[in-house]
Amino acid sequence: MADVMNQTTTHQAVVSDGATSHYINVTSWRNSTSASGGFQSPFSPAMDMAISVITIIILFITMVSLGCTMEIAKIKAHILRPKGVAIAVVAQFGIMPLTAFSLAKALQLNPSEAVAVLICGCCPGGNLSNVFALALQGDMNLSIVMTTCSTVLALVMMPILLYLYCKGFELENAVPYKGIMIALLMTLVPCGVGIAINHWIPHWSKMVIKIGLSILLIASIAIGVMSGITIGTSVWVVLSPNLMVAACLMPLIGYFLGFLMSYLCKLNGQCQRTIAVETGCQNIQLCATILKVAFLPEVIGPLYLFPLLYIVFQGGEALLLVLLYRCYRMFHRPAEEPSYWAVNGNVEAVKVPAC
Repeated sequence: MADVMNQTTTHQAVVSDGATSHYINVTSWRNSTSASGGFQSPFSPAMDMAISVITIIILFITMVSLGCTMEIAKIKAHILRPKGVAIAVVAQFGIMPLTAFSLAKALQLNPSEAVAVLICGCCPGGNLSNVFALALQGDMNLSIVMTTCSTVLALVMMPILLYLYCKGFELENAVPYKGIMIALLMTLVPCGVGIAINHWIPHWSKMVIKIGLSILLIASIAIGVMSGITIGTSVWVVLSPNLMVAACLMPLIGYFLGFLMSYLCKLNGQCQRTIAVETGCQNIQLCATILKVAFLPEVIGPLYLFPLLYIVFQGGEALLLVLLYRCYRMFHRPAEEPSYWAVNGNVEAVKVPAC
């Protein structure tokens, strides 16, 4: 992936090292293994390669597992009535990138921090949203189809959005678009493999998901331990107050505006809850992979761990919403009942997409 890192820019980056902060002039990001400025890489080449490989494995397993949850018949059902999917996609690629940009500006993040936040905001939806949609008794078909569509559309939308929003920080030439495109393509192939498994040999799907989750847990622990050992006190760069505020507010704003947008479009309650969690939940594995693999360690430093900070708030806030919804349901009976229709004659029955 050496060609991923061939980008050039000149800007001032704020670098924090322990209790001290200083400005370093980043004069070139092209063809350098030891940058002339930026973060001082804490990694040995072997450790850096190991973390990058494990990050890619995590992304691959995640996308195969996501593909195993997708059913072609259900995707077709929503394509025939695309109103909910269209609103959801607009929310995903309209609300979250704008939220990330606004927070980066309001919090006056330095260039490296701003890029990390923007990449997180421009990522497609993640499979964690499917779990929360289920917990909120949302439309699971819409949730899975929305995740699928946003993942495919990200191949085009993510580079465009990053270019437009990075212009606000004069960083449009600093982002390795080629590396991002490679990472996005890496999501489509395993996702397609998962869809094929679920379609042709569906009895393997549950086994693939269970094995994938086990490997994912082990790989996540491994990358956490290796990062903790090598980064040390540099972790405080990620835990800075401004990044904490950004990680806290981004998913919360996404949940609220996603719900508000679907409400104004007069979708039903199931679709409103689904679009809310789909908007606020980002593909954290993809974001971490892009930050770790597409950028030089000296440029991004420990900020590739920002997605882990984001997922803590993303999950915590979603669990709070689930708790509030469950309390609400204790005192209110559901007003909507799911209906079903036939797909391909009498072969299979799926929920009619009501949004």
